[in-house]
Amino acid sequence: MIEIGAHVDLSHPSDRVWLALTDRELLGRWFAEADMVEGVPDRLLLHTADLPGFDADVEVEVTERRVPELLALRCDEAGRLTELTCAVTSTKQGSRLAVREVPTHGTWSDEQHDAREQQLRQALTVRLPAILDWLAFQQVDLRRGEAGRTTELPVISTPGPARRRRRAVVVGLVGVALAAGTVAWLTLPGEPEHVAAPSPSATPTTPLPSVVEAAATTAQPKVTPSARPSRTVAPTSARPTRTPSAKPTPSATPTGPPPPPPLAARYDTSSSRLFGYTGEVVVDNPGPASVEQWVVVVTLADGSSVDDVDGADWSRDGQAVTFTGSAVPAGGSRTIRFDVRDSRPKAREPEGCTVGGNPCAGF
Repeated sequence: MIEIGAHVDLSHPSDRVWLALTDRELLGRWFAEADMVEGVPDRLLLHTADLPGFDADVEVEVTERRVPELLALRCDEAGRLTELTCAVTSTKQGSRLAVREVPTHGTWSDEQHDAREQQLRQALTVRLPAILDWLAFQQVDLRRGEAGRTTELPVISTPGPARRRRRAVVVGLVGVALAAGTVAWLTLPGEPEHVAAPSPSATPTTPLPSVVEAAATTAQPKVTPSARPSRTVAPTSARPTRTPSAKPTPSATPTGPPPPPPLAARYDTSSSRLFGYTGEVVVDNPGPASVEQWVVVVTLADGSSVDDVDGADWSRDGQAVTFTGSAVPAGGSRTIRFDVRDSRPKAREPEGCTVGGNPCAGF
């Protein structure tokens, strides 16, 4: 048996999440359009035929309802039967929504399963938070009492070659989308140090040769009547000595390999909503060798948070989110996606992005 499941942590209370699951208009906004089955209570027809992983529209019947904790559904998609449950639990930050679908008659192919699960994750992590943000905005809009609502429901679209019909999230949706994630900054590995050429050695000076000459002295003999005259022999002169000069030693100047070109990164916002967006950072390695260590740092606005990161390991210190990961191959790239909840209503990007200390393109 192959089941489909996904969960998401939301910064909204359980009752608001329950409303997004059970209100037909809201369902149509974050998952698929829904129509009531005339004359049959607790039945809906979800228009899912054009969604990834679905073959036809799905007829849904509510089998259990515990407000605001559990919604259980029986689904019929052209003869394929499944049971879908939506469980809502309160957390310190808000609530958690877990969706699980199990086939009871028939099953999906591997391709259908993957596409269906991706659709479910994307709906839960991208479109549903956008609807919940809009609901929260409505509750604090002080002008609503003057002339009705002052804002309209946001239309959240997912990138794709063909326009798909509006997707609203359903009570017990069978497929929601994988959040486009994740942004940020790689650190460039340290450049190899150049070897400094040693300074040339001093050339020794060659001393001039010295010549020692001995002076010959001649003594005149003293003549006496009783003694033979004596003769003094003059000493021979000494040969001059020469001190050979030392030859200068040539100095070597070794050179190291040229430093690799720095990594480059570019930022892009792949999707956005009322109080948040999904960011993407692509790290490129133009050099001829793989870069094992890199760091991307993304600076968020004060009061923002990040989650659902794909493509890198990450940590946060204040407003700085640091991303690291596996090596970037020579001539290749790494892509980081991350979801940001931003307190600014119209925020579409972080405040900064660097890779190896160099700014990212795209700002």
